[in-house]
Amino acid sequence: MQKVLEDHNSKIDPRAGDLEGLKDFLVEKRGFLLRLLENPNLLEHELFTELLWAVFHLVEELSHRARIDELPDSDYAHLAGDMKRAYGLLVREWLAHMEHLKNEYPYLFSLAVRTNPFDPQARPEVG
Repeated sequence: MQKVLEDHNSKIDPRAGDLEGLKDFLVEKRGFLLRLLENPNLLEHELFTELLWAVFHLVEELSHRARIDELPDSDYAHLAGDMKRAYGLLVREWLAHMEHLKNEYPYLFSLAVRTNPFDPQARPEVG
């Protein structure tokens, strides 16, 4: 799956979703993100740290724009790149987390598979 992710080209269009909602959500979580960055145990994991920096950068980019719905195309392209970076790192970390759960905590893995955020048909009920 990691090879598939490496070759996958995510196409992100910031105008297609609720960019203002994403901005509000991430700005609200800024304090939490800062606390994660301050945690020395988490900083030992380079990929997770890279993910945190990518998300934090996206928060900063979004929070500095007063009118997110009236940006020039160049800004939307820049935000798409920032979003693509954060999303790609997030997916890689999610996959690593799933592998860890499968190997170490199969009962937690079972629920995680049933609630897979990439499967729109996912349900927590055992089928």
